[in-house]
Amino acid sequence: MKNPLNRRLPRELKADLPKYLIIFLFFVMTISAVSGFLISDNSLRKANDEAFTELKVEDGNYEFTERSSPEDMEAIEQEGGIRIYENFYKEEPVQSLENSTFRVFGQRTEIDLVDVWEGSLPAADNELGIDRLFAKNHGLKVGSTIKFADKEFTISGIVALSDYSCLFQNPSDMMFDNDKFGVGVLSASGFEALRDDHIHYSYSYFCSTRPADDTAAKDAAEKLIGTLSAHGNVERFIPAFSNQAIQFAPNDMKGDSMGIVIFLYVIIIILAFVFSITISNTITKEAGTIGTLRASGYTRGEILRHYMILPMLTLTAGAVVGNLLGYTLLNDIFAAAYLNSYSLTTYEVVFTPDAFIKTTLIPFVLMFLINLIMLVSKLRLSPLRFLRRDLKRKSRKKAFKLNTKIPIMIRFRLRVIFQNLPNYIMIFFGVLFAEFMIMFSLIFQPMLDTFQENTTDNLLAACQYVLKAPVPTQTEGAEAYTTSSLQTIKAETGIKEEDVTIYGIGKDSKYVKVSSGKGKVDISTAYHKKYGVDTGDTIKLKDQYSGKTYELTVGGYYEYPAIIAVFMDQEDLNALIGCDEGYFNAYFSNNTIEDIEEKYIATRITETELTKVSRQLVRSMGSMMIIFTVFGTIIFVLVIYLLAKIIIEKNTQSISMTKILGYNDGEINSLYIHSTTIVTVLSLIICLIIGDRTLAIVMFEVFKGYSGWFEYSLAPSVIFKVLGLGIVTYLAVVLLLSRKVKHIPLDEALKNVE
Repeated sequence: MKNPLNRRLPRELKADLPKYLIIFLFFVMTISAVSGFLISDNSLRKANDEAFTELKVEDGNYEFTERSSPEDMEAIEQEGGIRIYENFYKEEPVQSLENSTFRVFGQRTEIDLVDVWEGSLPAADNELGIDRLFAKNHGLKVGSTIKFADKEFTISGIVALSDYSCLFQNPSDMMFDNDKFGVGVLSASGFEALRDDHIHYSYSYFCSTRPADDTAAKDAAEKLIGTLSAHGNVERFIPAFSNQAIQFAPNDMKGDSMGIVIFLYVIIIILAFVFSITISNTITKEAGTIGTLRASGYTRGEILRHYMILPMLTLTAGAVVGNLLGYTLLNDIFAAAYLNSYSLTTYEVVFTPDAFIKTTLIPFVLMFLINLIMLVSKLRLSPLRFLRRDLKRKSRKKAFKLNTKIPIMIRFRLRVIFQNLPNYIMIFFGVLFAEFMIMFSLIFQPMLDTFQENTTDNLLAACQYVLKAPVPTQTEGAEAYTTSSLQTIKAETGIKEEDVTIYGIGKDSKYVKVSSGKGKVDISTAYHKKYGVDTGDTIKLKDQYSGKTYELTVGGYYEYPAIIAVFMDQEDLNALIGCDEGYFNAYFSNNTIEDIEEKYIATRITETELTKVSRQLVRSMGSMMIIFTVFGTIIFVLVIYLLAKIIIEKNTQSISMTKILGYNDGEINSLYIHSTTIVTVLSLIICLIIGDRTLAIVMFEVFKGYSGWFEYSLAPSVIFKVLGLGIVTYLAVVLLLSRKVKHIPLDEALKNVE
């Protein structure tokens, strides 16, 4: 015979339809978003992992200032245990696109192969295969033309270079740049025909024996540096495991996957506790009915199963609809978000059981266990206790004494808060989670604006020219200086190694004023804030290629907020790196230098280069921040509404009695709803402080692995927006709760009287 209790389910669902509908829709949104993300993430990561083998991605690359002879290449291969391939490139400003740089390679047939998205690889000298993302950002298609090195090229194919899944122009860059920097390939003859003014003698290699892990790869790389240094002047050396152009995208996708799963579980746990409080309130309200059923012979298990059905059905229905949307619609949306940031190879959608387990099975288990524990605890009471409506597990104690000097209305509100403390605690944690998400989504734009403003306000010069050799210029205002690059030491800093730009500044410089005297250095404010280095401290840096270490004493700070840099006397730097007195290899200039041949210019550093972080983060994360704002707002409304509704339902009898005593709806709202208002407003303020401190820690951990420094700050506009959004959405909740209070009947006070 069917269980008669099941007949109550439709009535219970109808009575609480708004609550179950809201939670169902939220399950759908959450699970569809997470499943869609995981499917796209797994598919793209699988394609990227396969590309390492199928497209023969290098184990590393290095660059010499001059082309290696065949004898040197053979010696390096034998001594270093590697197989070397020429992978030269030429880097030119794009004449048809303002402030853009293009790096073009020759035909690749043995290493770092090219994946074609559309069209074909170049065959003629004037044809070009161009990176998909750079082309997209500039509206270029197959058949479009682009001009650089005084030649016009027709785009024959939209491609992805397997060793440039993320467009980092230099390994020391803080951020990639797919807007102002692009890569591509020419045919072998087309590459030879292009001028050699900016040719880079880059060599890619495979290890004869692949390292087992990153530790072994690092050891092998350190040995290889010595071999390379013995056979040429090393300009750059990048093992694949530390090459951000190769590793950044897959590492970012892996980190995003973990973050989004944690996000899902936090939401599920919050909703599970909301459900458990709802069920607890229902059991309290129906205590007499439960007592009668238990006295009539119904077991605890039967009643427990009855109260578990609706929450689990709601989750199941939400999971089914959410997975269907995730596997179809949202998969493409999240894949597009990654493809708009990274130059990934072509991929196929792969449906993995891992996504289903994380988005459906684990949330189902969490929901089941939390509700089960709560119900088992509640239903342990005897039938007689239920019939008497005595559901307290401990003997009743006297009410918490409040000072009689406190006005009666305030005391009443405090009583409401104390009696519903578990609900208000859940409101606090719900507000904390929601507010954190909203703050996270809103802080980026003001931070980026501040970062860009500070960077442009503290430029050393309008342009810095780094030369391949000391070349004189007659340009007015140009000032020579010496620059070099050393690395931090992880054992000293606790943060992974990164490049430090060393500036050797001449006496009476018009561009940079070094405050420290002889034998001491100034460090950039970015260095000071990231590593906590103060004046009087000694910093240790090393030469990546020779392994030689240097100790420098900090004498002061130089306002340079984004770059990890050291400023010192030019003579001191020349002596430090073993160069003659009067040596220089760079210029500061506020005017364009035109009397130095391009072949002698290694790098130009302009405002465009220094502000790529802010530009790229806006492009990459803008759409994701909107999603966080929406989800945070929905969680806020959901938690506040459901828990405040429970508080009102729990006090239905008291509210009905106050109506009988002559209190109007406004006065009743001031007692019950205003109590929730007090808790909510205090939670908003307290959680804002907690969120600010938490975000400062999170941002430091996120950005400490990047080169350079991106300082966290909470703009006043963000504070006003967060509080304003919270208050406005809460006012909407108050309107719904006021209607709930208004519809409580007077005869409710006569029911369930002990």
